Amino acid sequence: MSIVVCVEQRGGSLRKITFEALSEGKRLAAASGETLKALLIGSGVAGLAEDLKKYGVDEIAVADHAALATYTVESYAAVLAAYINQENPALVLLGHSAIGRELAARAAARVDCGLVSDCTAIAFNEGDFLFQHPIYAGKSIGTFKVAGPVRMATLRPNVFSAAEAAGAGAVVDFAVEVPAAKVSVSAVNLSGGNRPELTEADIICSGGRGLGGPEGFKLIEDLADALGAAVGSSRAAVDAGWREHAAQVGQTGKVVSPNLYIASGISGAIQHLAGMGSSKVIVGINKDEEANIFNVADYGIEGDLKQIIPALVAKLKEMQ
Repeated sequence: MSIVVCVEQRGGSLRKITFEALSEGKRLAAASGETLKALLIGSGVAGLAEDLKKYGVDEIAVADHAALATYTVESYAAVLAAYINQENPALVLLGHSAIGRELAARAAARVDCGLVSDCTAIAFNEGDFLFQHPIYAGKSIGTFKVAGPVRMATLRPNVFSAAEAAGAGAVVDFAVEVPAAKVSVSAVNLSGGNRPELTEADIICSGGRGLGGPEGFKLIEDLADALGAAVGSSRAAVDAGWREHAAQVGQTGKVVSPNLYIASGISGAIQHLAGMGSSKVIVGINKDEEANIFNVADYGIEGDLKQIIPALVAKLKEMQ
């Protein structure tokens, strides 16, 4: 038996959540007495195995095929399902990213195994895995078991620590027939410029209705650029047309867990907190002293954000 981590890469670069999943997989493998294996899917990606070896992997299976050059859930799920059927692992881990949660659901359906998504903790106790997952918009934490010999889970980014470890790191080829895709990808266009991706970012600066209009996001962008951060948004700002849905943080948007989350002009509705409540440090900036964001923030700044943010940016530039 083994614990398998399905590696996420994009454009030939490994995603940070992969290292977090490998580290968690290594910890669980030590606790359960299993071996840790990784499945690397793509085209021309064999060289990435060297980076994976640093995280204690016992075996790295590489599914390298020209048809896998561009991610499609149909083809990647077929490869993952074939590997699960071959290895019959005790546990399969993926990141709870846009790709990971889609791929996990499709693969779990193919192999008929249970799936717990968006996990914030996993324990091994009395011979079984226990999965923790936020419920009721993040107001409570549920603990779940999965029936069946194979269990699958997606991990919330930035919650699990990544740490290098020793492992055999044997690389093997996983030759699998890739079915012809029903949908072809003609181009991939990534937005966001030089800023980090929202779900991958260590620092996120988000804005809400308190910015007063779409032009207010210039303040958020200036602060984000000074910190090397990603830019997020509340649902209210998205619904108003000030920001695209891809930037929305919350129950109906993206779930993030950065080391630092700065919420400017965001009241702190429960739907928004469900998407960022597990951030390591939360800073709230709001002129309303009764704003709910101050109830969850580690640091709160009460005042006019149009004065506070430029002052913060100026101070950050002085420190650079």
